[in-house]
Amino acid sequence: MIFVTVGTHEQQFNRLVKYMDIWAREHDEEVIIQTGYSTYEPKYCKWCKMFPYNTILEIIEKARIVITHGGPSSFIIPLQMNKIPIVVPRQNKYGEHVNDHQVSFINEIIKRSGNIIGVENISDLEEIILDYDNIIAGIFEKGVIGNNTNFCTEFDKMVNQMYFK
Repeated sequence: MIFVTVGTHEQQFNRLVKYMDIWAREHDEEVIIQTGYSTYEPKYCKWCKMFPYNTILEIIEKARIVITHGGPSSFIIPLQMNKIPIVVPRQNKYGEHVNDHQVSFINEIIKRSGNIIGVENISDLEEIILDYDNIIAGIFEKGVIGNNTNFCTEFDKMVNQMYFK
């Protein structure tokens, strides 16, 4: 099962929701989407605008793949469960956010930590989903995941350096 969350930001993320709905139509894997403020309503997926927090935790625990937007709250939870999230940042040019800070942010996380899979171009998403097991095997092989305390400490430092200089 694949879980997709676009978080609680008040702008739509139709690009990701629609892409994953069409993907679900063409593939034999259950997809559950938290659509947030998106206006596109999936036809081939289970979905809800806002799942309760405990439900999200349960779904993430069961998910084979978690796909999130670029908000840290959404991709930190899978990391805490030793899952490598696929992170698709919201982009200003699609009316998904006020600027492109999510693009910059996930690129910095990838550069510094290497523990998320970033996808800026939505057309790359299918290849990453289909090769996900090989991609995460390489990440785990490098020993990137495994110590949540150190990760959270380093993540906190990184956020403070980037935004509170």
